Amino acid sequence: MAGMEAHEHSETWSPHTVAVKAGRPDSQPDQPFNQPLVMASTYVAGGEMEYGRYGNATWEAFEAALGALEGGRALSFASGMAAVAAVLDLVAPGETVVAARHCYQGTLVQLAALEQRGLVKVVLVDIDDTEQVLAALNDDVALLWIESPTNPALEVADIAALSAGASAAGVTVVVDNTFATPLVQRPLDLGASVVLHSATKYLAGHSDAVIGAIVTRDDQIWSAFDQKRRTVGAIPGTLEAWLALRGLRTLALRIEKSQSNADELVRRLTDHTAVERVRYPGFGGIIAIELADAEIADRVCRGTQLWVHATSLGGVESSLERRRRWTSEPTTIPEGLIRLSVGIEDVEDLWRDLEQALLATT
Repeated sequence: MAGMEAHEHSETWSPHTVAVKAGRPDSQPDQPFNQPLVMASTYVAGGEMEYGRYGNATWEAFEAALGALEGGRALSFASGMAAVAAVLDLVAPGETVVAARHCYQGTLVQLAALEQRGLVKVVLVDIDDTEQVLAALNDDVALLWIESPTNPALEVADIAALSAGASAAGVTVVVDNTFATPLVQRPLDLGASVVLHSATKYLAGHSDAVIGAIVTRDDQIWSAFDQKRRTVGAIPGTLEAWLALRGLRTLALRIEKSQSNADELVRRLTDHTAVERVRYPGFGGIIAIELADAEIADRVCRGTQLWVHATSLGGVESSLERRRRWTSEPTTIPEGLIRLSVGIEDVEDLWRDLEQALLATT
């Protein structure tokens, strides 16, 4: 990519190193370490940009870094939901989408709206039941939508097995990798065609930028996404792309700390008398706990001081939320389920605050 430094060792570097090094300007005298903000709506004619809706050097820096991490070509969007919409636009009218029953409710809302308008058919499956998913892949299916771990049930899919089965059936596989991040899994290496991120979450990591992204190795699919972004105008803000890239530089450190905190909290929560079930995939910084009912769960969410009651996740600060407070959340999610996004604070402080909130309900 023009203006971006090409690293001959990038394919052999650890993802931790790639997150720090990829997407930087060429290492030349007096060049900045970091890609500057390019605030431009219009460019002088005759080049590749032409207009601010078609490209921006700051977006490209973020896309170069994320593409290197996921092992493909990335495109950034105005939000994760905009990226979801671009992917679903690949489905022709009348075709079927097989999707995880417990994937992000915003994705389910988009699917339901398309189905209600008669544009697509939707089949929801338990994504951690490989045989059930593969059995749903018939000739009418165009797209398999995998989320792993799922939000908020935290089920884990066998991406490699599902991708192999989908490929044999001629089905395109999309994996929402928001929770795991490319530091935990690279779905393109496992056979997926497209990876999607709500980069608002872990990639940006500081709760200050709304941005989405897709990554693919298929040039035809990439071009279709690029054209969609140009015509619909679902472009990221320049500042948001810059913030996301800046956040990406510390992704490995943040993931390491939040996972360490989560591991310890899971150990303690598992033995707590107020907690009926702990859901945790064994990696990452997201935990789900199930309490007796919605009222108790709401009291816990209102009863913390350090943990913030908020709907998003993946930031440096810890947050929690009862997911069924949203009417669009699947009814198969327990009323008393609280999703915990574990941040990078001291784990003892996090535990004391959470424990006192739990004890207040008993």
